Amino acid sequence: MAVAMIDVVQILEQSLAGQPIAEDQWQQLIAWELTDTRRSSAWQITPKTVREALEERLHWLHQMVPLHDRLPLPHQPLSAYLPLYWQLWLPLALQLRAARQSQSSPLIQGFLGGQGTGKTTLTQILQLLLQVMGYRTVGLSIDDLYKTYADRQQLRLIDPRLIWRGPPGTHDIDLGIATLEHLRRAQPEEAVPLPRFDKSLHGGEGDRITPEWVENVDIVLFEGWFLGVRPIEPQRFDQPLPPPIETEADRQFARDMNQQLQAYLPLWALLDRLVVLYPQDYRISQRWRRQAEHQMMAQGKAGMSDATLNQFVEYFWQALHPELFITPLCSQPDWVDLVIEIGPDRRPLRIYSPEKPPLSTETLSV
Repeated sequence: MAVAMIDVVQILEQSLAGQPIAEDQWQQLIAWELTDTRRSSAWQITPKTVREALEERLHWLHQMVPLHDRLPLPHQPLSAYLPLYWQLWLPLALQLRAARQSQSSPLIQGFLGGQGTGKTTLTQILQLLLQVMGYRTVGLSIDDLYKTYADRQQLRLIDPRLIWRGPPGTHDIDLGIATLEHLRRAQPEEAVPLPRFDKSLHGGEGDRITPEWVENVDIVLFEGWFLGVRPIEPQRFDQPLPPPIETEADRQFARDMNQQLQAYLPLWALLDRLVVLYPQDYRISQRWRRQAEHQMMAQGKAGMSDATLNQFVEYFWQALHPELFITPLCSQPDWVDLVIEIGPDRRPLRIYSPEKPPLSTETLSV
């Protein structure tokens, strides 16, 4: 049975309008869910469990209707977001709920995604979904762990190549470890400080601000542009490297950033799970960032010129190139639990676990 996402959306809209789903329509929903075996396997859905899983997903979709306007999304009718609710947001939230139920301590869920992949928006959506499901969920970014402005100024004197905050070496790793360990061992009603960082301070250099105090945390959504990335073999830098790693100075910078990753491994070891948001082509992020800057400037806010922006994005590719550090993770089941491949429109093309075959040209049903 060939079922397209448009058919699924029509069935969901009917249900949300208060009309029951007929048996033949349930079979359509089931057929769509099981057609993509990589995705259904990632959600741990089988032919035996699919009906129950979809009934539960539909239940929570109904619960979200009155809260939809609270999501950090451009204003559009709910129907425009039904594909994302159905194929990503709700099943991922339910998977995190199940993971939390399987352990006695708070779940620390990592999200790795480059610029523009939507990791911050996704974690904010999941916070609301999980709150509706009864789980106290907080967000934490690797940006919240930046060293203080004063410390980063000193760091730049030692290594002038650190012209922008963000690369390995600019974070307070001990603060991150202490925060996650405190969240994990906190007693009921015990308040825990979450570090927070304001990027607008010091002319855009940013600095730490008053922490946010939280308690009774069930799930921590920890995201960052290289969160969970592990160092690669140093010999790889003796081989041809992808642009913009072109000069010997570029090659040495990449080697040094790779070495800096060693210090982050104790922080990554505290993750219970890791999701990778993987652009179909990593170069798309440059276009996404340009669009964001143009939108800010159109609103009268400060933004980077195209030339500065290209320099900015390429700087991070020189530090930790996606082809070297992120692409390999998509086939490492010992480290990554879920891969969400993203197309140029920022919507998911494929959802799978690394045990499944590598990236292909197939796309999700639309």
